[in-house]
Amino acid sequence: MAMEEEEAAACEIARLPEELLVEVLSLTGPRDASRAAADSDAVWSRFLPRGLPRLARRELPRSPPPPPSRKAHFLRLSAGPLLLPRKLMSMWLDREKGAKCYMLSARALQIVNLTHSWRWISLTGSSRFSEVVEFLKGYRVEVCGKIPCKMLSGNSNYAAYIVFVVAEDSCGLASVWVATVGVGGRQSTRQVCLDSSNRNDYYYEGEIEVPQDGSVILPQERADGWMELELGEFYNQEGNNQGEVCFSLVKPKAGRWLSNGGLVIQGIEIRPKIS
Repeated sequence: MAMEEEEAAACEIARLPEELLVEVLSLTGPRDASRAAADSDAVWSRFLPRGLPRLARRELPRSPPPPPSRKAHFLRLSAGPLLLPRKLMSMWLDREKGAKCYMLSARALQIVNLTHSWRWISLTGSSRFSEVVEFLKGYRVEVCGKIPCKMLSGNSNYAAYIVFVVAEDSCGLASVWVATVGVGGRQSTRQVCLDSSNRNDYYYEGEIEVPQDGSVILPQERADGWMELELGEFYNQEGNNQGEVCFSLVKPKAGRWLSNGGLVIQGIEIRPKIS
């Protein structure tokens, strides 16, 4: 019965004059427009953001004429990550809001390790990128990245997430790390932990054990099998064409040697913050 009611409502909406239909659906979102069976290019043009980046060759299959509709183009861009020309970044559109999303690969990040103990691993299947980085050991680890504000959707709340996996025999990842996100002179800092299982771990002088009061942000498992940890959130103002969003994840230097083996980082993802 509910499905029949939805179909009836969609038919009623489809009978509205196009100008009114465009105005009404543009105030909702792409998902609502799909439910309303709206195929008008005028409607879906409202959901396609301006300033879409150029994609790597063959990321989108060529369509025979006539060119695909605006709705078809939106659905292609929101179906999953698409590589940019140098294949160090990927982008896609958020299906709820139509906002631009990105992931910076590990190769696009700045990595600081006082012992230079990391290696690049070839990867296929679970990532759009050909390589990820694995940290082996070190005193202090720092991962930094940045993205121009103009590449993101304006007047949008975003969050940055580091995407990673932790090996079963990892060590030195259960202490407190520091995550920072900054844009336009404003900066937020929080305490995070990459591995809350405390397996095989011990603490040296100068390290902070993770408190159990909820003050430290913990990782979440993703549908693709990776883990993600929110580094922070920020608001991207419309018209901010000169600024950059900078983010970092730092493991403070411990009092003694501590192994960080088993941390594999795919990249940093920037997507709209879900309230």
